[in-house]
Amino acid sequence: MPTPDLRRRTLRLLPLFLAAAFPLAACSGKAPPQAATGPVEVGVVTLAPAAVTLTRELPGRTAATRVAEVRARVNGIVLKRLFTEGSDVKEGQPLFRIDPAPYQAALDSATAQLARAEASLANARLTAQRYSDLVKDDAVSRQEYENATATLKTSEADVAAGRAAVDAARINLGYTTVTSPVSGRIGRSAVTEGAFVQQSQATLLATVQQLDPMYVDVTQSSADALRLRRDLAEGRLQSAGREQARVRLVLEDGREYGTAGALQFADVTVDPSTGSITLRALFPNPRSELLPGMFVRARLEEGVSPQALLVPQQGVSRDQKGLPTALVVNAERKVERRQLVTDRAIGDAWLVSSGVKPGDQVIVEGLQKVRPGVEVKAVPAGGAKQAAR
Repeated sequence: MPTPDLRRRTLRLLPLFLAAAFPLAACSGKAPPQAATGPVEVGVVTLAPAAVTLTRELPGRTAATRVAEVRARVNGIVLKRLFTEGSDVKEGQPLFRIDPAPYQAALDSATAQLARAEASLANARLTAQRYSDLVKDDAVSRQEYENATATLKTSEADVAAGRAAVDAARINLGYTTVTSPVSGRIGRSAVTEGAFVQQSQATLLATVQQLDPMYVDVTQSSADALRLRRDLAEGRLQSAGREQARVRLVLEDGREYGTAGALQFADVTVDPSTGSITLRALFPNPRSELLPGMFVRARLEEGVSPQALLVPQQGVSRDQKGLPTALVVNAERKVERRQLVTDRAIGDAWLVSSGVKPGDQVIVEGLQKVRPGVEVKAVPAGGAKQAAR
């Protein structure tokens, strides 16, 4: 066991041994690695013009193509309802039956009046013919002959009036069976059996709506409409053609409607309260998925931009003022910040109208490693989607 004096001498010599060991370790070891120098590698997308179909999403409401309010055309008591509420009905299908007894009696009375007028006409015609022969032989006076002729014409007029009264009575009798004016889906009944309906007030009985096809009425600001016409006139946009002007719908739950529609017309009047115009599109609705009054968003094809520049959204950022900017590799292989003018988003890219030109290399990968003025090495972006293909 070492003595206390030996331990004290060992502690005094230990710093000397450590000081001599450090230079030896430094001589035998390798130098620490130095940081690599050179341009930073960034992923870029080279912009190229391409023809792009431009669309615009507008709010709208669905509407039935035909809406018929079934109303009473005669007075009477409703005896029976002949349909199921919410069902599909055909044009001419009976819907209600109103008490026909008073109108049947009126028809019978008119028919009897017509028979009396026809009998009087037959007698007046025979008298006029007889007097026509007698007046030639001066057997009757000229006055009597003229009276017989006038009586014949009166009888003919009575017969014509009687036939008109019969027709009117028959029409009113027919109105006691209320039929559907159009084919479509009928809603709830506004009256029940035993209700008294009136012709003068045109009592509403039910409403029939044609649901296939369906209208979609959307609103567009007049400023956008003017801009679109100006772009078409100046050649910045090419019309997609009337047959190609398709419209897509996005329903209230965010799902896209399966069948495309066609734009029908644009209204010629601007709403002074909103400064917008109404556009109408027609959509097939065979499964009755669209119901009148639904809120939808319509995607309209405005036209084709033949020389569109698309910049991937991952390469576009915002400055302190909220303006869109992008980092571009210039001809000197240095980073340059460009301020962009974006028109709209198309998929995962921005449609840019100013700030870049065809052939520019926009940085989309490695943005966090560079700043304006730094020299970089541009390589095609591996995971980036090309702006134009």
